[in-house]
Amino acid sequence: MTAPTVGVPTWVDLGTADLDDAVRFYTSLFGWTAHVSPDPEAGGYTIFNLDGLPAAGAGPLFGEGQPTAWSTYIGTEDSDAVAARVQEAGGQVLVPPFDVLDQGRMAAFLDQAGAPFSVWEPAMMRGAEVFDRPGALTWNELTTRDVEGSVRFYGAVFGWSARDTSAGGPPYVVWEREGRTIAGLQPMLGAQWPADLPPHWMVYFAVADCDESAARAFALGGRVVHPPTSFPMGRYAVLEDPQGGTFAILAGIA
Repeated sequence: MTAPTVGVPTWVDLGTADLDDAVRFYTSLFGWTAHVSPDPEAGGYTIFNLDGLPAAGAGPLFGEGQPTAWSTYIGTEDSDAVAARVQEAGGQVLVPPFDVLDQGRMAAFLDQAGAPFSVWEPAMMRGAEVFDRPGALTWNELTTRDVEGSVRFYGAVFGWSARDTSAGGPPYVVWEREGRTIAGLQPMLGAQWPADLPPHWMVYFAVADCDESAARAFALGGRVVHPPTSFPMGRYAVLEDPQGGTFAILAGIA
């Protein structure tokens, strides 16, 4: 991944039931520094910097019963046009496009299968400015049972094309835009996927050592949902923060 680009995942943030504890957990885990917006209208929204560059964000929950969760934002030049395409493609507009102070414009949606995602139309805030380094965003992955429907939906909304990379191995799809690999799709096939697990976008943060980072997350009060596991691209684990926010870590092949 590189700097923010239209049609590409460009930002991730956490909506959390305990923002103070989330700051403690993630700054300790990834070496981030936390910068709280001084604007009262921002509700304590916090930018996490890595080596002085924006890496991710976090804010309080505003909806009753809303779970703690990470959100994936896809870059756009026109959030209103995306909202129209989402509806035309069978998705749902959860939060219509609105201005976020002078920082940019955002909207939140459900895709055709019910997976939530957002878009970011930048102004003063471009999105993440550091990728693919330990502590930075390195991959975004849709996990869904409706593979064909998702391929059609994201193709119609963002112009993505899908490429099946299974080749006799575990099923997996990568999305490309203008010849660039930008995200993945993990089909929820088989008994290992709980029936009540909804479709969702998973965020992956790069780490230097997957096992060490998973152990550190546990020591900080998190939970190891899927233990460190090797695969052709490196070693990954799925973790949960103390408030229940799920994310993944990836130590790639050097």
